[in-house]
Amino acid sequence: MLKKCFISAILVCGLQTVVADTIELKDKAAIVGKVLAEKRDQIAVDVGYTVLVIPRNQIVKISKTEAPEATAKPVATPKPPVEAEVKTSSDAKAGFYTAPNKASASRTVRDLVALIGEAVVQVRTPSGLGSGFIINEDGFLMTNFHVIEGETQISVEVYLLKNGELDRKTYKQVRIMAINKFEDLALLKIEDKEVPKFKYVLMGNADALAVGERVFAIGSPLGLERTVTEGILSTKTRPLAGNLYLQTTAQINPGNSGGPLFNMSGEVIGVTNMKITFGEGLGFAIPVEAVKFFLDHRDAFAYSNDNPSNPYRYLEPPSRTHQAAVED
Repeated sequence: MLKKCFISAILVCGLQTVVADTIELKDKAAIVGKVLAEKRDQIAVDVGYTVLVIPRNQIVKISKTEAPEATAKPVATPKPPVEAEVKTSSDAKAGFYTAPNKASASRTVRDLVALIGEAVVQVRTPSGLGSGFIINEDGFLMTNFHVIEGETQISVEVYLLKNGELDRKTYKQVRIMAINKFEDLALLKIEDKEVPKFKYVLMGNADALAVGERVFAIGSPLGLERTVTEGILSTKTRPLAGNLYLQTTAQINPGNSGGPLFNMSGEVIGVTNMKITFGEGLGFAIPVEAVKFFLDHRDAFAYSNDNPSNPYRYLEPPSRTHQAAVED
């Protein structure tokens, strides 16, 4: 047991402790550290992360040095892995959606709108309209549950950039793939024939944002498609109806619902879904972490046309009168 302790100490010391004294042990083992105290039957050695007490009968030789040896630093060797990490692409495929590995450079709203504007869409139903955003090239898109609640006829308007101009394209074969009415989220899919590979957004990290950072939204307030509003993140943890929301001064109005809230790297950090009616600059968005959870577990929220209430099924409550009759 003592040998195992010594060997593990050697491995850790080789990476963390500055070379000072070397204690050679039996069976060709050794410990590198700073001798703190020497007694007749044992010595105490500081190995950086703890102090080891070593019995004298296990020690063969103690070699002391006046200063650390610069050439004995194995700490400098982990450089190759760091370089490999730097070379990694900033975008990592998560499978169903795309999320960055690291923070991207900030850009102007003007540049970002030109870059990601095609991925923001308008969602229309017989009773109203909202916004949405495409999350992969296959035509899957996110919106709010309340935008499509109770509807089966859904169309999506996509604005494709052709020859420097935006061309509006309407897709009418739109399928509801998954819903979570408690988080106000819905996943749709464009299933029209001969659809192109769609432009899509990147999923960011709302937790990495600080209050006061600039954000912007793109949506269709009151049907005014591709409206861009800019503001700041007012708070990240506004409790409303049992959930925590991002609060922003970016203007949010009816029709923005389901649209993306972006950081200044062009990554989605929330889904806009409501505002304070009698107030200005009081908009709210569902944090992107909730969206990622919904997408990662979309099978659990799968929607079925045969069962519009899916995946929420409630058993009939027990009847008190029936229970009393049974007891009698």
